[in-house]
Amino acid sequence: MSSQHISDTPNAAPTPSDAQIAMAASPAKPVITIMHASVGSGHRAAAHAVAQAIERMRGTDGIPDDVLVDVIDILDFGRIKFDGNKTAAAFTGATRPIYDITWRYTLTGRLLWGGGTGWSRVMFPAFNEYVLDKRPLAIIATHITAANVAVGARMITGVEYPIVCIPTDYEIEGWWPHKETDLFCVATEFMAETLRPRKVEESRIAITGIPVRGGFDIDSDPVEDREKFGLPKDKKIVLVMAGASLPQPYVRFRASMEQTLPFLRSFEDMHFVFLPGRDTEYSNRLKTIFSAMGLENVTVMDYVEDMATLMHTSDLAILKSGGLAVTECLCAHLPMLLLGKSYGQEKANTTMLTGFGACMHVTTARELITTLKHLNDNPSALRALLINADALCHPHAAEDIVRETMKLVGKPKRRERHFAEFYIGDKPAHIR
Repeated sequence: MSSQHISDTPNAAPTPSDAQIAMAASPAKPVITIMHASVGSGHRAAAHAVAQAIERMRGTDGIPDDVLVDVIDILDFGRIKFDGNKTAAAFTGATRPIYDITWRYTLTGRLLWGGGTGWSRVMFPAFNEYVLDKRPLAIIATHITAANVAVGARMITGVEYPIVCIPTDYEIEGWWPHKETDLFCVATEFMAETLRPRKVEESRIAITGIPVRGGFDIDSDPVEDREKFGLPKDKKIVLVMAGASLPQPYVRFRASMEQTLPFLRSFEDMHFVFLPGRDTEYSNRLKTIFSAMGLENVTVMDYVEDMATLMHTSDLAILKSGGLAVTECLCAHLPMLLLGKSYGQEKANTTMLTGFGACMHVTTARELITTLKHLNDNPSALRALLINADALCHPHAAEDIVRETMKLVGKPKRRERHFAEFYIGDKPAHIR
């Protein structure tokens, strides 16, 4: 079935006004814009990972020596200002199942979302002005809102640039602008198989992996690194990744971990490193608890800048199944134990990783203790997780994404302009 859309000027490239043309003078230097949305930390981290790759690759692979790399939060351009992190945190309590249903089933079947000007015209006119001013060589988007706003701005302004979309999890939700995206950079073949029934051609799919910040591909000396962090050399180091910029997503994770605290002293061959992120209140609480309990095989580290080195020197991570966190563990060759029930994109991540045998998953504190004992007594189980995880490891994903992006620069296409476009796809490849 052919696509159906509400058209502004169907089958015609938009013609900018004289005022727009006057505003659209080429900038002194070329610009590549990388867009994220401050909804959790993963989208921002992926955007900065790509930006770092561009900086490392200047003057190669078609990247101009003088290119400006502009990393922006699309929510800063909204007509209505709201806190994306707090909005996301609203779906971490009793509303999690509602979010799960929305993420897994909205526009993920036969009826699909193509793209349009609607969001950009109503909510993001400031970004349209940005495009007219900067005239970017390309826009790389790590969040669906950013991607859709980039599509709308291209239609409204008539400024031509390729749009590259990077889903930062291990499945693809329904609101990505499927028909207007020039390239999807995805983590796995499983995700590519999701896109094909959505009529995304092979030429618009690249299996690159999820981009992570630099340092994860650098070999290090475990002995020196443990000295650097003040960690014992003769024990298995277990990272407990229990925090980020907001505490709400970690409430249930922390509650489960705290139920295990009385049992940690029994793991004499393990040393547990709790990472509360920037949550100083939680960090101080943990230190008080551990001091009162007299636990000697635990350490609390406040915000760690060099996570790549800390991960490299560790033997196991206990964490939630966030897309960027699990990808960093994959790139650091760090076995994972996922804790807690997962919803939405985190459920997709858990399913993918456990399906590959790349991690273990527990939902309760009792399961966690039992599994820790198994891993402690059977080192071969940890090695098996690493072997299985190798198939998902793409430490150079950021560089590969930049190379694929630059192949699209300077190749304009004829674009249609529409307010909203829905279309009918083929039978979905994966049952959700």
